[in-house]
Amino acid sequence: MEYTSFDQMDLSEEIMRALEKMGMKNPTSVQKLAIPLMMDNRCVIAKAPTGTGKTFAFGIPILEYLNMDADFVQALILCPTRELALQICTELRGLGAFIKGLKICGIIGGQKMDKQVQMLKKKPQIVVATPGRLLDHVQHRNIDISNIYTLVLDEADKMLDMGFIKDIRKVMKLTPPDKQIAMFSATMSREVMDISWEYMAGADEIEVAPKEEDMPKIRQYVLRLEEKDKMKAFAKIMEDYQCHRVMAFCNTKTRVRIVTDGIRKLGFKADCLHGDIGQGARNHIMDDFRRGKFNILVATDVAARGIDVSDIDTVFNFEVPNENEYYLHRIGRTGRAGRQGQAFTFVTYSQAPRMDDIVHYTKVSTEDLEVDL
Repeated sequence: MEYTSFDQMDLSEEIMRALEKMGMKNPTSVQKLAIPLMMDNRCVIAKAPTGTGKTFAFGIPILEYLNMDADFVQALILCPTRELALQICTELRGLGAFIKGLKICGIIGGQKMDKQVQMLKKKPQIVVATPGRLLDHVQHRNIDISNIYTLVLDEADKMLDMGFIKDIRKVMKLTPPDKQIAMFSATMSREVMDISWEYMAGADEIEVAPKEEDMPKIRQYVLRLEEKDKMKAFAKIMEDYQCHRVMAFCNTKTRVRIVTDGIRKLGFKADCLHGDIGQGARNHIMDDFRRGKFNILVATDVAARGIDVSDIDTVFNFEVPNENEYYLHRIGRTGRAGRQGQAFTFVTYSQAPRMDDIVHYTKVSTEDLEVDL
């Protein structure tokens, strides 16, 4: 049966009330496929693009089957970055807002261990964690994950790209052999397939192609121009299209620095994230961005992993991304929570074939735009 609304899924009153409060009536493609399988206690390997509702795809089944009388961790969700972990915690708390006694704990780097120990002492049913910090707490016996029912590996490709393979293997050994595993990934890299073969034999596989109804509402503009005109075009668009909260992307950390300096010289408040910035400084920059101390964040694709700021209205691609799927990751930063978003991609003559390939692969709808410079 293909579910067309959450009403058909036999969900609890508490979950339905939360979905109604959030204005969500119809499941996305990945939710239609994953929720029934996970509710049937199946292991799931899901390939789905960003922005398609993966958190609710695993969050709804987890919340539906919690034992509220138990005092141990029942669901463990691993993800690659602090920002993504915080985002998942926020979304699950909203989804479980009407479940009495629900406790969700985020275990991430960049925070004091003592504060997290106090949260763990309150016996959360769900823990969302980055792998390294989780294992720190396991080593200090602050958390017991030996009885969990469900393990979720979110953005598995990014976790493995970032070198967490050994940590994930350790977690697998520390958790029950008969646990339910759900792995969500935008790409099926060799490392992701290795994990699935080793630990998830017989799992149900889901592949969700980018679909228009699942994508955020984003108007996508392509500007064909010379490198030297990019800053002028940026300034003009910022004014003409009323851009207030902005993320801008470049392919390398050197270009990130150059673009950030250029934006500042135009009189805008901007900061940046790239591979040379440590976790402490990164946390400080993200906190300032969320508080509105500056309104333009420039980043590489790798540095932006896991970042989620819900009120970004505009994305700029100062360079066409090197990977087709990176384009979807980038523009998916805007158009969140039902808002309208806009994305502007600057395309030089040499990058035109790459942009054409992205449009063909992702099936996105773009508009050519000219600005008066």
